[in-house]
Amino acid sequence: MQLGVNVPNFGPGTDPGVLRDWARVTEGLGFDLLMVSDHLVITPDVAERYPEPFYEPFTTLSWLAGLTTRVRLGTTVLVLPYRHPLAVARMAANLQQLSGGRFVLGVGVGWARREYDALGVPFGARGRLTDEYLGVLREALPTGYERIPVWIGGSSAAALRRAAEFGDAWHPLRLTLGAMSGVLAEHRLPGFAPRIALRLTDAPITDPDRPAGVGTLEQVLADLEQLRALGADSVVFDPYHGDPEETRRPQPAWRDLAAVAAHWRTRP
Repeated sequence: MQLGVNVPNFGPGTDPGVLRDWARVTEGLGFDLLMVSDHLVITPDVAERYPEPFYEPFTTLSWLAGLTTRVRLGTTVLVLPYRHPLAVARMAANLQQLSGGRFVLGVGVGWARREYDALGVPFGARGRLTDEYLGVLREALPTGYERIPVWIGGSSAAALRRAAEFGDAWHPLRLTLGAMSGVLAEHRLPGFAPRIALRLTDAPITDPDRPAGVGTLEQVLADLEQLRALGADSVVFDPYHGDPEETRRPQPAWRDLAAVAAHWRTRP
């Protein structure tokens, strides 16, 4: 099972130097995957949680591809209806070639109504457009050696249907272990690659609704074991917890990632 990191590509503390440091930490600690998020227009609803600067994912990952050698690069998740699907296919294929086959395309429908409005894309049609665009991508993306894995984000019934029809993996975001286990027991999906939180605590978290990835180091390691037992091919850690000021202080997240990486490698 591979481990990855969702790197903040936004916020007041983020700049090219910090992004470079995140890439070096992620690859240096032995993680297998580096992923970034997607917004194009930072409308007020987006800015509350993901303020400027916000580095566009294809541009950012192309640059990081030249600063790394081994780590896979991906989107978690690209809001698919924001861009013409043929443009997405061309950018994804180019990034796959330029990175030496290291790209993973995670996609979703998005949630920011005002961002949709700013882009002139009908918010109410986002599900239909996502289905349509996934069909175009299936025909347009490269096959064979340069084939790009497609992960489908979301946990709605429509997202699960898309994962089964179009995806290589279901990519749920920040669910509990119980919720993920329940979905996997009821649905036949092509793969499983969750994104979970990462926040280490000194004392165990006893809340039954504890999100996966939150708790003591032993709890988080146990979460990884359970996810592996559920069939996860990859698990992506998300160390961002909603406060933009966190982007000015990446060191606590790096310490948590280092602790998990060191102990996970030594487990049988």
